[in-house]
Amino acid sequence: MSLLLQLLVNGLLLGGAYAIISIGLTLIFGVVRIVNFAHGEFLMIGMYAVWLFAQHMGLHPYAAAPLVALLLFCLGALMQRAIIQPLLSADGHIQIFATVGVSTALLNLALMLFGADIRKVDAVFGTEPLSIGSITYVSGQMVTFVAALLIATALHLFLKHTYTGRAFRALSQNRVAAALMGVNVNAMYVLAFGMGTGLVGLAAGLISVQYPAFPTVGSYFVLTAFVIVVLGGMGSLPGAVIGSMFIGLIDSFAGYFVGPDLKEVVYFLVFLGILSIRPTGLFGLGRGSE
Repeated sequence: MSLLLQLLVNGLLLGGAYAIISIGLTLIFGVVRIVNFAHGEFLMIGMYAVWLFAQHMGLHPYAAAPLVALLLFCLGALMQRAIIQPLLSADGHIQIFATVGVSTALLNLALMLFGADIRKVDAVFGTEPLSIGSITYVSGQMVTFVAALLIATALHLFLKHTYTGRAFRALSQNRVAAALMGVNVNAMYVLAFGMGTGLVGLAAGLISVQYPAFPTVGSYFVLTAFVIVVLGGMGSLPGAVIGSMFIGLIDSFAGYFVGPDLKEVVYFLVFLGILSIRPTGLFGLGRGSE
């Protein structure tokens, strides 16, 4: 019984790390209707930025997280304005190729600047093991889990109770109708894209305590994040959070009972099985018209 409880806790805490990465990706797709294939590389930039702040300014990753979020907000807004905005009326595959191009450029830039070596932040707080009864966990995992729930709750309240949040929801339903109602479409798109990448900056600060930075670290996380976003329903915030916990649990249990090298196979099979029954994902309602 204690083993199952330990695996359950491990899965939920891992789901917190996945959730905090997937939330930003969900926001970008839900509002801008762009699948951002550079999302993982923005995470990688954030983790390198956290490492630089720790090395040269002595900041703990948690203290550096807001600064990195602001940096990535600016980079995301710049990418939206300079690259995505001119392609909004283009075919979807052209928009995808543009984000893939940004992803490739950022990956190779990181290789040029930092090489392929692993950069690890030395932090005491966030790495110490804790226990409750027979259940053990790392304090940083709990911090990430709680932060993911708080960020998701804050974003939900923002979308529901602010003018900008209502504008985001209007854009996600129908871009033309939102523009006719007075929504500044271009400004909202820049803001939404910036917020989505800013959230992955927060994620970088939170997970850098547990994971090192290297040029392909984004691919390690973002592939699972794409599975989560599609599984939960493209653009659904509750779907992203619940999907993250679901994938985290599958990862934990499959890693123990099936094998660490086959756990991805298990959750991809579950993913394909669910999509064959619900093609729009667990909470997806289909795409609004443009």
